[in-house]
Amino acid sequence: MYFIRTATVNNVDTIIKLAEDTWWPTYSPILEKEQISFMLNEIYNADKLTDLIASNKQTFLLLIEDEKPVAFAAYSPREEDADIYKLHKLYCLPATQGKGYGKVLIDAVTEKVKEAGKSVLDLNVNRYNKSTGFYQKMGFEIVYEEDIAIGPYWMNDYVMRKVI
Repeated sequence: MYFIRTATVNNVDTIIKLAEDTWWPTYSPILEKEQISFMLNEIYNADKLTDLIASNKQTFLLLIEDEKPVAFAAYSPREEDADIYKLHKLYCLPATQGKGYGKVLIDAVTEKVKEAGKSVLDLNVNRYNKSTGFYQKMGFEIVYEEDIAIGPYWMNDYVMRKVI
């Protein structure tokens, strides 16, 4: 049994823990340990997450299974183009992968985009991440490649798009 709810600043520690528990198995095959540590500290520090949630810069959804948070997603309108929404984050604990929770969260975000009167959802995914195929099954298509500097490291991404 599961349900989805919107996260608050009180859930920042939960989001950090979920990120740590998903990033290591997800990115260890494709990124160096130092880069994973740096990016976790950069993207998932408590101050940054608190600001994102408190200022409504991103909406975080938590998926709760048997009263335990097991997955999360974060989305917002794109800064450059408010007609396009961006799925910033989507992570499910490894033990829950294959249960359909990624699809459930994408569907929930898709509904929020529709409720906002918009019809385009973008996301970035590392070009070597095996989840690219999952996103394609969910209706996303690669629209371009993007290399983004984060500190001394580079994120080599595909930008994928789904028209709703």
